[in-house]
Amino acid sequence: MSEAYNVEIKARCPDLNAARAALLKLEPEVVGTDRQVDTYFHAPEGRLKLREGTIEHHLISYRRPDQAGPKSSAVRLYKPDDGEALKETLAHALEIEIVVKKTREIYFVNHVKIHLDAVDSLGTFVEVEAIGTEEEHEQLLHDCQRLMSVLGVEEGHLIENSYSDLLLEQKK
Repeated sequence: MSEAYNVEIKARCPDLNAARAALLKLEPEVVGTDRQVDTYFHAPEGRLKLREGTIEHHLISYRRPDQAGPKSSAVRLYKPDDGEALKETLAHALEIEIVVKKTREIYFVNHVKIHLDAVDSLGTFVEVEAIGTEEEHEQLLHDCQRLMSVLGVEEGHLIENSYSDLLLEQKK
């Protein structure tokens, strides 16, 4: 199991092609395109989701505030050997809150991870995660804000909630 600290932003992205073109000018490491299914379980504190993808496959526990703009998170990742068995066990013990399906392009610029997301039923988004330690918070915040600017993220595009929250709101 690994533990990480990051500062991240999530924003609506009306033009993924423009964001991708701006990002590619930075010559990022291209990880690839992942089709992901995130199953969120009702957790008494924070969030718990099982991500099943072709590139990323983890049980993820995290805590972060719901706020527009850069926010810090404490994240724990566990890479299961048998994701399907884990999902069945978790579903047996915990209520499934919602399932989020998305196509995610994954890039890195140094220690900053960038996602260009097309989320089923929600639209297109960009996420920027500056990854490091809590002691590096100010630098991570700066790195995140710089990438926001490069990608053309405007204040009005920032969202405070997770995709799961947006889908739950949509269901109401």
